[in-house]
Amino acid sequence: MDDGHIHRFEGYRVQHSSVRGPAKGGIRFHPQVSLDEVKALATWMTWKCAVVNIPFGGAKGGITCDPKHMSQGELERMTRRYTSAILPLIGPERDIPAPDVYTNSQTMAWIMDTYSMTKGYPIPGVVTGKPISLGGSLGRNEATGRGVFYTIECACEHLHVPLKGATVAVQGFGNAGSIAAQLLHEAGAKVIAVSDSTGCIYNRNGLNIPELIHMKTLCGHVERFPESEEMAPADLLALDCDILIPAALENTLHAENAAPVRARIIAEAANGPLTPAADRILEKKGAFVIPDILCNAGGVTVSYFEWVQDEQHLFWEAQDIYNRLERVMKTAFRDVLKIHLERNVPMRIAANMLGIGRVAEAVQIRGIYP
Repeated sequence: MDDGHIHRFEGYRVQHSSVRGPAKGGIRFHPQVSLDEVKALATWMTWKCAVVNIPFGGAKGGITCDPKHMSQGELERMTRRYTSAILPLIGPERDIPAPDVYTNSQTMAWIMDTYSMTKGYPIPGVVTGKPISLGGSLGRNEATGRGVFYTIECACEHLHVPLKGATVAVQGFGNAGSIAAQLLHEAGAKVIAVSDSTGCIYNRNGLNIPELIHMKTLCGHVERFPESEEMAPADLLALDCDILIPAALENTLHAENAAPVRARIIAEAANGPLTPAADRILEKKGAFVIPDILCNAGGVTVSYFEWVQDEQHLFWEAQDIYNRLERVMKTAFRDVLKIHLERNVPMRIAANMLGIGRVAEAVQIRGIYP
């Protein structure tokens, strides 16, 4: 640590499956990181990659720490020490980490550098979510939000809900939530409420999303935005709107607060924002849920594009990446919707059937050896 004392951190890297390709998954720095959480998230990644049909398996990593109370130097030393510990487990053909909660492109640069210096030559493909100058991909930063937008477009088309004029509430105005809100705003939807960790704002006629993103970038919060009124963050979930985007933390909709939800479409930009009890309540109400392993898979899809570009040493234009992402996300949505309609199961079950089925098929065809 900066004051000279040695602090011991607990870190994890879990590989759930590599049957369809190298393991893939983020690394998070958070006080609540535990082995059980990392195991669950690694499993989630396996199904997510299979749903969008990219040739990766699932992995996840994390360090139990509080990065908000650590200096840049402390974070770098901890990241490099963690990288050296998991170095035998990772690699562009084996397991490819990425950013997650409280990690970013700088974190990935430290991991890539530590790995490369140990091996003796530059290996940009060992991580994704890197800075552009180190082999990162255009379009990676907004990939999750774009994926959310593309799946909402598909859901609106399926349900005959015009996107232009549709009302939207966004819980969690971070990277995914703000990008999805921006794209929906550009498509003519009205984003009437957003919340972040500091508070919640509302305007029935629609918020000016570009200006709100600018203010959030400068000030770090959405509170006191002009032409908006404050409201309790819990009330956002019960707003009368067409589309609700939970883009914050897991388990935000549960047995106690799911019943008042009035949105027609619920797009899970976060991982696991609905508990099983909330799922059952919303299914009875007739809400259309776009499950997380489909809805927020844009991030891992563009991570795949970044890895391909690194391995080929050939980089693509931003519009090419957007077009490829749109094609992947909308194909995956149609695949899940087909199972949902033909088998008469909820969208979440349909997504799980598709993802688990693809992994099971790969295991069956490969066989088990030795």
